[in-house]
Amino acid sequence: AEARAILTNEIGLIARPGNRILTFLPLAHVLAHAVSLASMISGATQSHWADTKTVTLEFQRSRPHMILGVPRVFEKVRDSAYASAKEKGAFGLAMFERAEATAIEYSKALDTPAGPSRVLKLRRQLYDRLLFSKIRAAMGEAVQYTISGGSALSSDLGHFFRGLGVPVYEGYGLTESTAAVTVNNPSEQIIGTVGRPVGGCSAAIADDGEVLLRGPVVFDRYWKNEEATKEAFIDGEWFKTGDLGELTEEGHLKITGRKKDLIVTAGGKNVAPGPMEDRMRAHPLVSQAVVIGDGRPFVSVLVTLDEEALEKWKIEHSVPEHTSIRELAASSAVLRAEIQDAVNSANELVSHAEAIKKFHILDSDFTEESGELTPTMKVKRNIVMDNYSRDIEALYQR
Repeated sequence: AEARAILTNEIGLIARPGNRILTFLPLAHVLAHAVSLASMISGATQSHWADTKTVTLEFQRSRPHMILGVPRVFEKVRDSAYASAKEKGAFGLAMFERAEATAIEYSKALDTPAGPSRVLKLRRQLYDRLLFSKIRAAMGEAVQYTISGGSALSSDLGHFFRGLGVPVYEGYGLTESTAAVTVNNPSEQIIGTVGRPVGGCSAAIADDGEVLLRGPVVFDRYWKNEEATKEAFIDGEWFKTGDLGELTEEGHLKITGRKKDLIVTAGGKNVAPGPMEDRMRAHPLVSQAVVIGDGRPFVSVLVTLDEEALEKWKIEHSVPEHTSIRELAASSAVLRAEIQDAVNSANELVSHAEAIKKFHILDSDFTEESGELTPTMKVKRNIVMDNYSRDIEALYQR
């Protein structure tokens, strides 16, 4: 049923004989499984790739028409373009920043009644020749659009990709809803949302902000677990997702956080960490960010660095290659200033009382092998909190 739903949706029209689909999600993930079934039914070719550190190599090998990935894949594409521009010096970096701003402005203008102005269209054409066409070529030249799943994509990144000509469509669903139950598509995309419910399905918001789902794709019970089934539904009808969200006037769903991840500070402030973490990951040097502060006097964040970006940063700043992250975090005011910039950007999303006051740079990145990441690159907060409990306590020592 889910495969048929994808195929009948506009976004499924690309799954046809001769077209190539590249998937960065594991086949055990319900969305990847659904797309794989749709590909087989339609006759499209599908490739699978697990290493997000070598995405550009796989783009060139498979030359996909559609990419199904997690937000980290698209962050890496943007960061690679940024790094390439930075290697060309101040002029290259300035051009990238102007081009990125133009792409975002152009995409946002598409959502207005008037649309992009003539001047904005001309600017976009200029940067398409100078930069955007090169990014599309690095993605394999054939890509028409992409789908992001597993976790939230930042709005600015979504606007950036749509502005350069490769729209990223987000949907929302869980294993319990047989993958996507809401979807953005080419005819009614609102960046920052996960779209409207597919045919026959409904979404609602509970009094406490939790997202509720109902429809033929939603499961009806857990296997041999009546107690869990009863707790999962309201009146046996609406499934409680555990996610927090809002519905727009147009009926699009916006996910604002995870209910169990909500932080309540010692001062009684409720803080949703997701949006701040997404904003921090937009910084090229930041790989992962975990906002903490439950029961604490203020909000802090644990930060891991992107290994590839850090190596380039060391070269740019004449730092010996063998210098460890711990040494850099302790001695490099320039590195700490870069991370502080990412924190400041995240703090723009919240009030002063909810803002991040301190950060700590961890010695290594999170990995699936260490148990700190899921196969879809989601951070396992409880594992991270346990593994780095001493670092967390140090943040709150006077």
